[in-house]
Amino acid sequence: MKVQVIGSHVCPDTLYALNQLAAHGAEIDFVDLLSCHDCLKKYLNLRETHPLYKEIRGTQRLGIPCFILEDGTVTLSLDDVLK
Repeated sequence: MKVQVIGSHVCPDTLYALNQLAAHGAEIDFVDLLSCHDCLKKYLNLRETHPLYKEIRGTQRLGIPCFILEDGTVTLSLDDVLK
């Protein structure tokens, strides 16, 4: 399984997800929002436009980690990724 993980190296939820995915043998493409200005801008665009973030926009939640699967599915659920 190949998955892109968008998050932060200082976010406990992101670190947990990365560890779980690695334990399940996933091929991980990690996008660290705090280390790449262009990646942050792309993520903010995703967060502001994707229907998945409807309930998160306007709140204090960041919506990370975010997972993008090989088929283009975008989810915030690690359980969905591990299925």
